[in-house]
Amino acid sequence: YAFYFYPPLPGGGAGGVPAGDVDGNPITLATWMKTHKEGDRELVQGLKGEPFYLITKADTVKDFAIGAVCTHLGCVVPWNKAVNKYCCPCHGSQYDEDGKVVRGPAPLSLSLAHVATTDGNLLVSPWPETDFRTGLQPWWK
Repeated sequence: YAFYFYPPLPGGGAGGVPAGDVDGNPITLATWMKTHKEGDRELVQGLKGEPFYLITKADTVKDFAIGAVCTHLGCVVPWNKAVNKYCCPCHGSQYDEDGKVVRGPAPLSLSLAHVATTDGNLLVSPWPETDFRTGLQPWWK
């Protein structure tokens, strides 16, 4: 009887949540590939609506997304293609192409999330495993 009052919601669970465009609409891989080329990075709405960068490969996207919130004071960190880094405009923190902190004052690397394609839709899910960039447990749990 509970489902009568509380219908099941799409997304969530182990399969992840749909990556959303600027308006929150789900993004399909086919639509993404029409407007992005290899090496492109663009913000999407990820876990809990937070900004994450999807990274485009030749015919798909990488299997991880990089959180866009600086670990110093929470600014959104833009990708600077000219220097191949994420550079925080607030206090100068810098992160390499995979989001690992390379210059402070930020104390930690950017967060990670898994990216998968299911039924053509791009899904983002939590990254609870060891951070491949640092060998440490994730701070963003």
